[in-house]
Amino acid sequence: MENYEVEVIKANRKLTNRTNSDLSDTLKVAPYARVSTDTEEQLSSYQSQVQHYTDMVDQRSDWTLVDIYADEAITGTQTVKREDFQRLINDCIDGKIDMIITKSISRFARNTLDTLKHVRQLKEKNIAVLFEDENINTMTMDGELLLTILSSVAQQEVENISANVKKGLQMKMQRGTMVGFQSCLGYDYDPQTKEICINKAEAQIVRYIFRRYIEGIGTGVITRELMQAGLKTKKGSEIWRDSTVLFILKNEKYKGDLLQGKSFTVDPISKRRLANFGEVNQYYVKNHHEPIISREVFDKAQDFLNRRSKAKLKGKRKHGKTGGKYSRLYTFSSLLECAHCGNIYSRRSWHAETTHKKTVWECVTKTKKGKKYCLHSKAAGEAVLEEAFVQSYRKLCRNHKEVLNELLHTMESLLMDKKQQKRLDKLSKEINHIEQKSRKLLDLLMEEEIDKISYDHKRNELQTTEARLREEKEKLERSIQQTNSVEARIKKFQEVLTENDILPEFDRHVFESITEKVIMGDPTKQKPNQITFIFKTGERKIMDGKRLADDQKKPVEKERSEPLSLSFNNTGRERDAVGAEVMP
Repeated sequence: MENYEVEVIKANRKLTNRTNSDLSDTLKVAPYARVSTDTEEQLSSYQSQVQHYTDMVDQRSDWTLVDIYADEAITGTQTVKREDFQRLINDCIDGKIDMIITKSISRFARNTLDTLKHVRQLKEKNIAVLFEDENINTMTMDGELLLTILSSVAQQEVENISANVKKGLQMKMQRGTMVGFQSCLGYDYDPQTKEICINKAEAQIVRYIFRRYIEGIGTGVITRELMQAGLKTKKGSEIWRDSTVLFILKNEKYKGDLLQGKSFTVDPISKRRLANFGEVNQYYVKNHHEPIISREVFDKAQDFLNRRSKAKLKGKRKHGKTGGKYSRLYTFSSLLECAHCGNIYSRRSWHAETTHKKTVWECVTKTKKGKKYCLHSKAAGEAVLEEAFVQSYRKLCRNHKEVLNELLHTMESLLMDKKQQKRLDKLSKEINHIEQKSRKLLDLLMEEEIDKISYDHKRNELQTTEARLREEKEKLERSIQQTNSVEARIKKFQEVLTENDILPEFDRHVFESITEKVIMGDPTKQKPNQITFIFKTGERKIMDGKRLADDQKKPVEKERSEPLSLSFNNTGRERDAVGAEVMP
């Protein structure tokens, strides 16, 4: 075997661009700099980096500066958000650059996947990336493994920083400090004090939305009313959507509370946020700020929301994809109750294709199943119902002072009884005392100072006593809540009656403000056309629908289902369609 003399030709580390036919010893260099925040300190760092790389390239005769690429005040966890970084990569692909210089891997990208993807993409084009701090040149064979390790470390650093920031925010929320306030209608945020205060003009819109909703008006109708009144959203738009109204109705801030942690960030790389359904802790602060509406009104609105949600879900289960809709498009929707079968009345049109068209309300059982299933119910013309309410209202107004005085006298006697609240406070203390005893009893068992039999016997006694006290406490709480509810309803009733002594014609707003429901027919079957109005204070007025039966033969000249027209006077109070002033 012959011995060959082999001469080793050392590699030339001066890189060239293979896409360029004109090979040159001069490298086209492009420095890349980045700062992640827009603070004055970081921007000074950015200027320093630019100057540093300019001087570095000037000192090398074999380097030619192509351009300095830099991103200011942009996060480094995702390269897709950095405009100059993307311009840098595109120029590399176009053959304008031979080598990229950057301070460190964390400055280039804090995401391992992005770092390796771009480095390998550039390496295929024979373009190097030089990381100063780590002293890594990606064109060397040993650089790949080291780069993988260091970029993983850089990503871990980001995750650690993110975890520390999350922990700090959680500690603030746990102390009751408001974090990241999202603007909402009715409140203004003060960045100096970091507190929110009521915007009086916007707060009136919020109160109106809640009042209309608990009166039974759906979000669709409320939305149209707001737009017809020319009222604007928090962002200044005159376009209102159902989702906006729903967001207001569900927002706990309006009763003075604050719920934090409604959403969370999945990871610091994608920064994707999801609604929090229990994956991470939430923090609820009661009485955090001044409320716009009372807790009673807010809770009642939530009750309506739940009822409508259940009705919609029930409709979906029954009809497949077609969801049931709890709607109050028309004045009497869901408020007319059949005295015979208990079902509601629905709106129908008789002789719709003729000149004798008439709008009536009829029992749903009768219309869907047949007359034999609700034999004694009678249809009532919409005009008859409206006229019946006008007459019942006038009767009520004639003696409403006597009615209200009697009700208020009853309320005063209830409110003067402070024994309920005192007993409630005492029960809370007793329950707390039993809980403390239970904990001490468990400690004794763990320390083996009592045996298991004695522990079980004493624990059963405590549990029996605690259950009895809690049951009594719940009854008292319901009683107190009912008392407060009746008081508020009477005051509201009094306001409406006082402001509308004379009702020349049917007014939907007045009807919905004071009417709980309407019973159609007589349970004894003696007066099938009887109409009973049950008002929110419990007062009843019975009208004879037969006396107005002639109106059913006349076509309804005008539908009464138009949305309420709102306007605000210079006193800041709302006025309805007939000019009656409504208390905010």
